[in-house]
Amino acid sequence: MAGVSGCIKYSMFIFNFLFWLCGILILGVAIWIRVSKDGQEILNSGDFATSPYISVNILIAVGSIIMILGFLGCCGAVKESRCMLLLFFIGLLLILLLQVAAGILGATFKSDSERVLNETLYENIKLLSRTDEEAQAFQKALMKFQEKFKCCGLVNGAADWGNNFQENYMSCECPGPSESSCVMYKGKYVYQQPCISFIKEIVAKHFLIVIGIAFGLVVIEVLGLVFSMVLYCQIGSK
Repeated sequence: MAGVSGCIKYSMFIFNFLFWLCGILILGVAIWIRVSKDGQEILNSGDFATSPYISVNILIAVGSIIMILGFLGCCGAVKESRCMLLLFFIGLLLILLLQVAAGILGATFKSDSERVLNETLYENIKLLSRTDEEAQAFQKALMKFQEKFKCCGLVNGAADWGNNFQENYMSCECPGPSESSCVMYKGKYVYQQPCISFIKEIVAKHFLIVIGIAFGLVVIEVLGLVFSMVLYCQIGSK
């Protein structure tokens, strides 16, 4: 009977160790995106429960599962355990199928996601002119965002602030009247650009990071499936 190829065995171990490290990396990047201050407080405030970061939450789960599968693959290769290798193969195949399904759904509902984001931002305009506790928390988040990205208001510029403009104009205020990106509003020089375009850019940037990780994972997962099945068959033929 043919023995187990040492090359395949240790290649499988090295691959799964790297796969485990990839799981840690994915988990770290996903958590970083999830807790990033840029736009998160704004997008998670308001009346809409739907979060544009749902794909990041899924990626956190995938990263955790990949760490577990990487551990199974490493142990299965070293101990030459067909049970562990089979569990690794099945788990990896399920993740691959889920990724493909998620990619198809993401492409199908991309326009819906953009619509929900737009509706969320337009709905949250009313929070800028209110004075309740929820509105004040949102206003503080937007003021930090305005100061960082040199924008004012959500969609319509400084007018979005309504009667609260005089109290909160400082984060919108231009350093001087000579700035070409500034306009006069209620006696104050403020940034003309509303923040909606910057928020959309941040969401799009995070989305591209998620897509890039997902495509890289597909290649790694296919290699993992091949390695694990070859080793599984070789152990069975000993």
